[in-house]
Amino acid sequence: MDEKKRTRLLKRKQALWTERSDWDSHCREVSRFVQPRLGRFTTSDVNRGGRKDQNIYTLAAIFAHRTFAAGMMSGATSPARPWFRLTLSDRDLMEFGPVKLWLHRKTELMRSVFSQSNTYNALHSAYEELGLFGTWACPVVDDFENVIHLHPQTFGEYAIATDDKNHVDTFVREFKMTAGQMVKQFGREACSQSVRNLYDRGDYDTWVDTVHMVQPRTERDYGKLDARSMRWSSCYFEPGADDERYLSESGFKRFRVLAPRWALTGNDVYGRSPGMDALGAVKELQHSRLRRAQAVDLKVNPPLQLPVALKDKANARIPGGISYYDASGPGSGIRTAYEVNVDLSHLREDMAELKGEINSAFYADLFLMLANDTRSNVTATEVAQRYEEKLLQLGPPLERLHNELLAPLIDITWDRLDETGLLADAPPELQGQALDIEFVSTLAQAQRAVATVGMERFGTFVGQLAAAKGDPSVWDKVDTDQMVDDYAEAMGINPALVVPDDQAAAMREQRAQQMAAQQAAATAPVAADAAKTASEIDANNLRDIFSSLQGYSAPVQ
Repeated sequence: MDEKKRTRLLKRKQALWTERSDWDSHCREVSRFVQPRLGRFTTSDVNRGGRKDQNIYTLAAIFAHRTFAAGMMSGATSPARPWFRLTLSDRDLMEFGPVKLWLHRKTELMRSVFSQSNTYNALHSAYEELGLFGTWACPVVDDFENVIHLHPQTFGEYAIATDDKNHVDTFVREFKMTAGQMVKQFGREACSQSVRNLYDRGDYDTWVDTVHMVQPRTERDYGKLDARSMRWSSCYFEPGADDERYLSESGFKRFRVLAPRWALTGNDVYGRSPGMDALGAVKELQHSRLRRAQAVDLKVNPPLQLPVALKDKANARIPGGISYYDASGPGSGIRTAYEVNVDLSHLREDMAELKGEINSAFYADLFLMLANDTRSNVTATEVAQRYEEKLLQLGPPLERLHNELLAPLIDITWDRLDETGLLADAPPELQGQALDIEFVSTLAQAQRAVATVGMERFGTFVGQLAAAKGDPSVWDKVDTDQMVDDYAEAMGINPALVVPDDQAAAMREQRAQQMAAQQAAATAPVAADAAKTASEIDANNLRDIFSSLQGYSAPVQ
């Protein structure tokens, strides 16, 4: 390999590490006071099980962060229910039966891939990292058993860079692999001599520093389609190796690293987090909890001033201890040795307020809204309106997660399925059509709930107007078929449950033909009776009837 090329990778890795260092101190502090087990700022931290909770005096922030991760997981990417589906920009084509069914089947195929792989475990890690540090990164690699496999990272293990549109296009991580893992993944000959020596001696579990970098490939042969000529390069190497070899060099057509940010300021590369917003309240709450514990200690075990006569009689001051005094004076009798009264009510009120601020910062009050509301007279309409108001706060971050996390995950999985030939049975109508992704999770639907409320009110209004006027023709102004389609789409209803327009039209035509045949069968006896009666009328009667209609009498013969 070109020595200068590998050296450039090491220099850029160091430059990205230096740029990220401005965020490290803040993230370290957030980790220390909220979730000490998240965040790893040195490679030596791997597989270290020592205590890290020395700054944790109350679990309020841990519970709020845990609720945030669980709420985002169940609300945005629940494994138990559909949270996305494939659609088309051409809505008419989307209503075509074979096209709709094929899109639904491929959506279910991708959901099956996510369930069988470690995708949902990685996504939960993503929400933990985003809630605490505001940024998450995760390479996605091919897996011959489960189609894809995700390698979730914690903050401090990686660095990222962005392009001119502030889209993440570069990822580098420094981590440790055992000698056995390196030989298994890359092969013995690709490893350095030191790793081969470890492996040959049987030291399979010795940790070795490793670097993985994914970045745009600036020098490539556009006439080739091999891995080393693709748009992004992916290189593994040992930073401490004596030689200049790579462990692996490959490439991707698409940037195969998920790198969402919770919220951004300007052209910042790394994101802001709810944990950063809550840090001040968290530290104050931890401090208040420590002070409350000290106050309780003062109350139950206060400092004492004792007569000299009680010197060296420590047992008299422990719970249940007995000391003797001269009872000849006033106020004699059995009594406690001392009374200490500490009013903790103000401290409790302050701590309750801090807990509320922390829960709001982590959106825990939103995710626990229904569980915490113990009122019995709340209507469904009130609950829906309150839920929608709360969800307005999640709108911008949720949209960013769709664009930077979930849509790229679906695109990468789609590419992998296409490579395996599982998408080759597409209907001919889809040739040349661009597919879209529509998110139908609980949170995504709640964002669109306003549309369904408007349709419901509109339908109720038209129904009331038709009843008031006694004229059902008012419904002629409403395209009820389109209303049903839009309502089902907004509610995330399975497309297979909604009959396509062409099938509905065919069913209606068949029903009309059946009704016409039934009406014809019902009027046939009446027509036959009329014909029989007419045949029994003689010519004289016909002339009399005709003359009466004309105003003249029939001639006498």
